[in-house]
Amino acid sequence: MTAAAPAILHVDMDAFYASIEMRDDPSLRGLPVCVGGPAERRGVIAAASYEARAFGVHSAMATAEAKRLCPDLVLLPPDFDRYTRVSREIMAIFRRYTPLVEPLSLDEAFLDVAGSERLFGSAVEIGRRIKEDILRETGLVASVGVAPSKFLAKLASDLDKPDGFRVIAPDEVRTVLDPLPVRKIFGVGPRTAKRLASLGVETVGDLAGRRRADVLREFGASGAWIHDLAHGIDPRRVTPGRVEKSHGLERTFAEDISDREELRLILFEFCEQVSFELRDRGLRGRTVTLKARTAAFKTMTRSRTVDVPLNEGRRIYAVARELLARIPPGPLRLLGIQLSNLSDVRAPVQGGLFGSEAHEADASGISPERRERAAKALDQLRHRFGKGTVVPGSLLGRKFERGSPPRDPGE
Repeated sequence: MTAAAPAILHVDMDAFYASIEMRDDPSLRGLPVCVGGPAERRGVIAAASYEARAFGVHSAMATAEAKRLCPDLVLLPPDFDRYTRVSREIMAIFRRYTPLVEPLSLDEAFLDVAGSERLFGSAVEIGRRIKEDILRETGLVASVGVAPSKFLAKLASDLDKPDGFRVIAPDEVRTVLDPLPVRKIFGVGPRTAKRLASLGVETVGDLAGRRRADVLREFGASGAWIHDLAHGIDPRRVTPGRVEKSHGLERTFAEDISDREELRLILFEFCEQVSFELRDRGLRGRTVTLKARTAAFKTMTRSRTVDVPLNEGRRIYAVARELLARIPPGPLRLLGIQLSNLSDVRAPVQGGLFGSEAHEADASGISPERRERAAKALDQLRHRFGKGTVVPGSLLGRKFERGSPPRDPGE
């Protein structure tokens, strides 16, 4: 069990998307508010206010089910541009207190404040100041956990939600951990929890009480990890340079789509959106993955890795279109595109011995330099007037609808 003083903070915004909507429209306060896609288009809930959660509504739930549980549900479409702007304000508050900030998503981050205590006071004082700054400057409420490690800090922030502030001191670790269900341990999913239950392990205390060698033999390398966490041991450091591993979009259709030309146009929209967001983040990717789900709920993926990383919509689409052609004919209920194997645009790109298509003029004779300048100019217009301001001619007249980010497999 670690004896380190609490110096790690986990800050998690309460019902972030829904809270922004209620802040900006006070008439929504006190109502069961959700952000998500419409039920008639097979939408899912992205965020639920605590009033909605009282009815059993939660994120990732089908909107149709949420409306069944809560007939008076107030459903709002997501505005990711607005949520991202607020997220940047919050991250800026964190960085006033420490440069060691590791964002996990738009609405949560780890902070290591060990080196800031001489300037701002103890980790507990810094946590309270950050919570107060967020409320005063954004009108939003955060829950804060303070602990000696990342695992414990994240656990602490979740214990007293909403509007929580929880400190786990070294001498409190066993008292806090032991009664918790074993699924509270990061890395213990439903299947692992079921296997543990078959061994008589229901709580974190049960797991901590087992011999490490026995857990390692039963679960392999992951057994060592979950056994350490059961003792509050987590050596992971806060990593400010946490690299985004992938970026993409997917959409569940209101009705299954069989028309391949329509699917190609939707895919082109996605490639344009993803390319803009990659450039906005200063990223490009080498691996293009297409995801498709049939009317029978069979999910298929097709991937291709290219020699030179991409962040231009048309070039991403050229690969994605080939991948779509490898999906068997038939109606699809979901389509998605994802770029992975990401790198910083400032990183040098190794050209091939005989050149590469990414460095050559396209079919119209336009050089890569001119394409890059044109993309920058169009991005400036999109930043100023909105993403739908400039669209390719083939997409004119179509409703420019943003898809949903693919879910993180670890969630």
